[in-house]
Amino acid sequence: MSPFSDNKSEEKAPSQSPPTAGDTTQDAAGVSAPSPGDDWFLPQDTRRDVLRLFEKLSGPVALEVFTAPGQNAPYNDYLLKFLRDLSRLDERIQVKAFALSDDAAKTRGVDFSPTLLFSPDDLSIRYLGAPLGEEVRTFMEVLLRVSARQSGLSEPAKKRLAALKDPRRVTVFVNPACPYCPGQVLNAFRCAIERPDLVAAACIDAAQHTEAATARGVGSVPHTIIEDPDGSLAPLAILGLEPEDRFVAELASMQSAPVRADATDTAPGHDHAGDVTVKEVDVVVVGAGPAGLTAGMYAARGGMTAVVLEKAVIGGQVTVTPQVENYPGFATVPGGKLMEMVAAQTRQYVPVIEGAGVDEIKIGRRIEVDLGETVYLCRAVILATGATWRKLGIPGEDRYFGRGVSACAACDGYLYKDAAVAVVGGGNTALTEALHLARLGATVTIIHRRDAFRAEKHLVDALEKEGVEVVWNTVVEEVLGDDAGVTAVRLKNMADGSTRELAVRALFVAVGYIPVTGLAQDIGLALDEAGYIKVDAGMRTSIPRVYACGDVTGGVRQIVTAVGQGATAALSAFEDISHPYWKK
Repeated sequence: MSPFSDNKSEEKAPSQSPPTAGDTTQDAAGVSAPSPGDDWFLPQDTRRDVLRLFEKLSGPVALEVFTAPGQNAPYNDYLLKFLRDLSRLDERIQVKAFALSDDAAKTRGVDFSPTLLFSPDDLSIRYLGAPLGEEVRTFMEVLLRVSARQSGLSEPAKKRLAALKDPRRVTVFVNPACPYCPGQVLNAFRCAIERPDLVAAACIDAAQHTEAATARGVGSVPHTIIEDPDGSLAPLAILGLEPEDRFVAELASMQSAPVRADATDTAPGHDHAGDVTVKEVDVVVVGAGPAGLTAGMYAARGGMTAVVLEKAVIGGQVTVTPQVENYPGFATVPGGKLMEMVAAQTRQYVPVIEGAGVDEIKIGRRIEVDLGETVYLCRAVILATGATWRKLGIPGEDRYFGRGVSACAACDGYLYKDAAVAVVGGGNTALTEALHLARLGATVTIIHRRDAFRAEKHLVDALEKEGVEVVWNTVVEEVLGDDAGVTAVRLKNMADGSTRELAVRALFVAVGYIPVTGLAQDIGLALDEAGYIKVDAGMRTSIPRVYACGDVTGGVRQIVTAVGQGATAALSAFEDISHPYWKK
């Protein structure tokens, strides 16, 4: 059944007695209330943070939650207690709880426990499954936006949606550990806030609602499906996080939009479409991984104005690293948590803008960094664009990407926590992915083309302790599957040439990375034989006023070296702006 219904009913759904949640009781309005002597569910520091956030609330927000005894009980209990605490912290959070058997569930078209609706008399926004992990921050932002009835979309996106004539249904499948999912969910929910008359949006946790994920062929997240409720257009399936402008263009057209979709008059003096905002800063940092964030911080500390631009997720590859165990000062820390702390520190100095993809860089008297709607004029640019995962280049890899082939265990591991999976590779990344999957409960086999790992010893020791099977001197020749996704991989032994099939539900590829150098190539920067940007000891490239740092420069790919290079690049930019070496 569709997760959507007509939420614009003239009468509010009646309040009924909902199921209980742990030690909580229900008040007359159906809201979970604390039992006598009951402690808060949210820790004190979290409540303090929420109270500060709720200072930004513009008005009341109506939330309806539907649960059923025995169905996803731990998630029901969590969601009811979580919402109860929010309503206790601020009376503007107005929660009503219903049983899935109530007439209200039928009225709202709800058939899954738990389901959460935002202002269902006015908007079509819902979660199927309790928002956990990364989705909690999405939930809180949506709460504020619904309160203000402000989508937060850019003006070009609003103009495109204003021209929308037909209804759209957007479903985004997520996992709680996926750092890319919240951005795509926000894309969908912002559109639903902007056009409540035509856009309905749902976020479905694929780990909690496995039946829906299986029915829609979800093998990787975020997995977005845009549908025309009238059925006149074929559904559009999207894998991964998209920039806002592309998402809105695809929602409007129901067609893939591989390029920027601005389509208004050209602004004078710029070779791109749309109403252009010009901003001037001393330094633009492209990329918000550890190198880029550090560069932005050091640029500001040097007295320069700066901005950090990130087209995808702040934190880069580190964000999807389950545990970082070699960063000074932390015995162990989740990669996402580490980058949250670094980003928060950087934001004290400079703006860090997520979803800001750079279209073009032009070198002139001032360097132009073109984002389409915005152009930054700067005196120096620092490229910290990182690297992306390397493909195997074998049959079936592209065909089953997102349906069992993945490069992110943190994102997609939950989908295969009870299945047999394979990891190909022999470095730190491969072993980290394998350990994460094994600890989720998957049956893991590592496939490595050599007879020994290149990974650090502590990772090798941990792998042996987990009892993960390793197939040595072997490569993956082909990914096999059917309409449902991956079913097996064909392996070839490099020693004797024999082949066999290994039955798996997923293949996680971890065979290294390739640098993201599209912008560097466009402006003609010198690259080395492996395609990385050439830099000197000061992170200067072959073009004055352009610097590079982090994984895009190759070398030792570690967080600690990336932050060092980011600081060096910013200090070099400060020195060169003060004393231009190219003019001597």
